[in-house]
Amino acid sequence: MIMIWSIFFVITMEAQDGTRWRGPEATGVYHETGLMDTWPAGGPEILWHFDGLGQGFSSPVFAGGKIYLTGMELTLGYIYCLSIDGKLLWKKPYGPEWTESYSGSRSSPTIAGGKIYIMSSRGRLVCMDAGNGSVLWSKDLLKEFDGRNLTWGMTENLVVFDDKVICTPGGKRHNIVALNKQNGSLIWSSGGKGDNSAYCSPMLVKLPTRTLFITITADNIIGLDANNGVLLWSYPHTNQWAVHANTPVYNRGYLYCFSGYGRGGVKLKLSADGNSVTKVWTNGSMDSRIGGAVVENGLIFGSGDQNRAWQCIDWETGKMKYSSVEIGKGSVIYADGKLFCYSEQGELAMMKPLPEEFEVRGRTRVTLGSGNHWAHPVIFEGKLYIRHGNAIIAYKIK
Repeated sequence: MIMIWSIFFVITMEAQDGTRWRGPEATGVYHETGLMDTWPAGGPEILWHFDGLGQGFSSPVFAGGKIYLTGMELTLGYIYCLSIDGKLLWKKPYGPEWTESYSGSRSSPTIAGGKIYIMSSRGRLVCMDAGNGSVLWSKDLLKEFDGRNLTWGMTENLVVFDDKVICTPGGKRHNIVALNKQNGSLIWSSGGKGDNSAYCSPMLVKLPTRTLFITITADNIIGLDANNGVLLWSYPHTNQWAVHANTPVYNRGYLYCFSGYGRGGVKLKLSADGNSVTKVWTNGSMDSRIGGAVVENGLIFGSGDQNRAWQCIDWETGKMKYSSVEIGKGSVIYADGKLFCYSEQGELAMMKPLPEEFEVRGRTRVTLGSGNHWAHPVIFEGKLYIRHGNAIIAYKIK
């Protein structure tokens, strides 16, 4: 999901003093250049791998020359801090993680101001020191803010904005809350629409007059004023299982919100003051469940769920321009004019989006690690990072 800068509309992640899931702006777009145009026949070279992460589906984030991930050992979630060449520096527990269906950690850390912010699948929000992993404060969102857990556990990748860390407990009264990032005290609480949370990782949109917090709850897309929690608007959005795990896309005054199980997406026009939205078009074909999407050059790229093809959707009209089933469905990021696709079958591919087709410029298979291939890829300093269960793998792509 790409961020496009303009004089009027900017997505920001606290002036980029930290990193989080899906890249520096949480868009799935990485600002790397000089990457290989094609891969060798056997795929890109593996520079190193670390195989002691425990169970989990989170992606790595980078800060201060270190790599941070989450994982579960037995029943306990840990933050793992690795050196940039894959050596374990330390690991520290932050609380119980998910041991039921699809067991393991869910969320990636958010790093900001020398601190780690993580939400566990059990609804505990923990702030830790990024230097040594010591716990600075924590909040049980389910107990303290009448939150409700989900069928497969909480999966929110957190937003840090100004002095706040904002999250979605999903309670009737405290549906969305902003906590002081230094000590966890409550800054504001919003009743939202009273829906359960829905596995969505939110986004921020900065307008001339206000900054919006946008997320998808069980039955609605909602927009709040990020400074005070006032609900500005909502738009109905449902599917079979109330799973809306993809971060919305923002592009030049418009939102694209999409989810799986046959639902697909809707493009909404955001008013200049952020007070309202109006529908522009809907498209049911790209019903990505958890793989995300990117926007580049007026086109949306991603894969479906029930409609399993990789698709190129016209941003203006919502019409599909072309599709391909050469690679299995999965997650996608973008850098240097290329799509990096990681399928649920363990295929890793680089595709060039051409005017009329996807051209595969390289592919390999991820054989290290274990479990489902669900973590999103990451690019950092010319390397492609793939997390698969207990393993993280660094590929040379520059």
